[in-house]
Amino acid sequence: MSAKRRIGILTGGGDVPGLNSVIKGIVAEAVPLGFEVLGIRRGWMGLTNTQASEGTESEFLMRLDPANTHGIDRTGGTVLHTSRTNPRRVKTRALPSHLDSQRLAQMATTEGMYDLTPVVLENIEALGLDYLVVVGGDDTLSYARVLDEKGISVVAIPKTMDNDVPGTEYAIGFSTAITRARELINRQRTTLGSHERIGVFRIFGRDAGFTALYAAYVTFSRCVLPEVEFDLDGLINTLVEDKRRNPSRYSFVIASEGAIWKGHRTSEYGEADAYGHRKKADIGFALAEEIRARSGEDPISSDLTYDLRSGEADMLDQMVSLTYASMAIDLIRRGQRGCMTAVRGGRYACVPLPQGPSRRVDVVRLYDSEQYRANYRNKLGLPLLLDEVADPA
Repeated sequence: MSAKRRIGILTGGGDVPGLNSVIKGIVAEAVPLGFEVLGIRRGWMGLTNTQASEGTESEFLMRLDPANTHGIDRTGGTVLHTSRTNPRRVKTRALPSHLDSQRLAQMATTEGMYDLTPVVLENIEALGLDYLVVVGGDDTLSYARVLDEKGISVVAIPKTMDNDVPGTEYAIGFSTAITRARELINRQRTTLGSHERIGVFRIFGRDAGFTALYAAYVTFSRCVLPEVEFDLDGLINTLVEDKRRNPSRYSFVIASEGAIWKGHRTSEYGEADAYGHRKKADIGFALAEEIRARSGEDPISSDLTYDLRSGEADMLDQMVSLTYASMAIDLIRRGQRGCMTAVRGGRYACVPLPQGPSRRVDVVRLYDSEQYRANYRNKLGLPLLLDEVADPA
């Protein structure tokens, strides 16, 4: 066992641009302070499947240093890879092969799954991790809270292009998603105009509509969000009128994947993941079919979802990622734990590990539900990202 203090870092859930910048930033700040940095591969799967007896270089573990992280911030994704593993709810087919039946019987739950938290705790101890830096959205960070309650020193960094992590106004990946959405939508305007069509752009946002709202804000377009049911006929009439008034004879709407119209419920399909989420039916396709049936128009449905999370980070995500990394090491240096880097009131901050439901769009202040538009008025005094998180009571 190394005499040096050791920091572990993992990335969980969906990948977003900026994760490699966080990893590089952690290493760049931690190593000069005398820390070793150990990368945990494949998110929480790394701490359920690894065998610490194999050492710190294996399928699920990677020693990180300034040399092997030197240029990783120039690419998207995560060099540590990721997964949606939830150690509290591991299905039989996903169990690590090194666990024997007697041990598994002790960790079986009433749900027919297995809670591998004891394995995670044993591996953290065996690997000599003094701190664990967890980079993820609210699903990944929900398990960070479990470890915090078990006495593990955890520091979290929020990432999700949905920007809905509780307690912070900004999560890594959000700016790049909006930048990429604007580019893709503006590119497809030429096709919509050439064929005189109505476009429907599906975008991520199961429970919160920040991505659709801000993409609509910067493209000055209509949008529908999960936070408020929309009037289907009203939206269709608005899009038809937009098309008529546009010299190029097209119009479009951006739809969060979780958006629904009044009297309708979006169906879900497939097996639930480890956090209980099933895939939602394609709102873009469903809405395009309704437009076709009710207006006689021939709409185009375009799914932008995975394009928004691929590729390198934009300037804002790169900056926030490196800053969050530096903040995490500052917190570790001060001996703080059970906390998350954040932005509050437009300023960098440290907050408790998040809990509770995902953050939602304040539709009263930020959205005009009658016009299906972002609200551009009354921004004086608001932070850069317009939506201020209130301090906890």
